[in-house]
Amino acid sequence: MKSIKVSILNRQYPLVVKHEDEQIMIDIATFVDKRLRDFKKDLVNQTETTILVLTCLSIAEELFTLKNKLASEPEKMDQINNAVKSLISEIKAYNTPQ
Repeated sequence: MKSIKVSILNRQYPLVVKHEDEQIMIDIATFVDKRLRDFKKDLVNQTETTILVLTCLSIAEELFTLKNKLASEPEKMDQINNAVKSLISEIKAYNTPQ
């Protein structure tokens, strides 16, 4: 396990993650931070709590839409899984010292 800190809306959050999950967690935090900043910029008269909730709902809506779409098209899900596995193998091979 590894301790990292991510920054969201200029606040530091300490996290403990598996070594292999470090970069994805940093990417997720960066994504969340950007979405919050976008909502904050567009909703200047709203409270921070409202902005947080609306951002969470927006991200959850995207997740549910994607899950529903993939559930109705299992062959595409298999294709995506295979493509991701292949990409991971390529990345590992590329990053392995020769």
